[in-house]
Amino acid sequence: MFNLIVTLLRGRAHDAERALAERNALPLLSQQIRDAAHAIQSARRAVAVAIAQDEQEKSHYTMIQSRIKDLETRTLAALEKGSEALAREAAATIACLEAERDASEKAQAQFTTAIAKLKGVVRTAEGRLQDLQRGERLARATEQAQKLDRAAAGSGLATLDGAEETLTRLRARQSQNDTIASVLKEMDCAPGSAGIIEKLANAGCGAPLRSSADDILAKLRTRINNAA
Repeated sequence: MFNLIVTLLRGRAHDAERALAERNALPLLSQQIRDAAHAIQSARRAVAVAIAQDEQEKSHYTMIQSRIKDLETRTLAALEKGSEALAREAAATIACLEAERDASEKAQAQFTTAIAKLKGVVRTAEGRLQDLQRGERLARATEQAQKLDRAAAGSGLATLDGAEETLTRLRARQSQNDTIASVLKEMDCAPGSAGIIEKLANAGCGAPLRSSADDILAKLRTRINNAA
């Protein structure tokens, strides 16, 4: 029973860890990329240090070679003078220098191999890092687009609908106001034209607008005469 409970707790802890990682996948990715970039920078420094050490080893090798040549010349001179003991001492020094030279050659070969390997690792890591950085930018853009989609599917879309309805009502009211203004303008113009027409008619310019008393009496007399 105890083992079952422990297993269950471990399973829940694992699920909780996965859920946390999924919810924070983008921040986690960003930090992992920063850690990788820092590691690559450290590797670059290691390559630079190795190259510098290799250059120092090459300088040391050149110095040993120069010293061996100088000692060989001097040892030959000692032999020619018959200074056997001095020549032997110089020969022992030459032997030590040759051993040091051989060690330097091996060190240079190791540096060459190590530097080439490190450079390859750094180039590969840099390529992978660039891919990750591009992927991170794409992931951020995708997340922002998904947030916009979710906003449009929720309250954001309702806001757009409300704004469109408000604009429709505004346009309708503005159109109505324009119509009212046009009618009022026509009404303002009408009395003026009617007034001038009446004045012209009363002055005998054109047909009269309404019958006078004399016109009414004349019509009535004509009706009586017709009836008789």
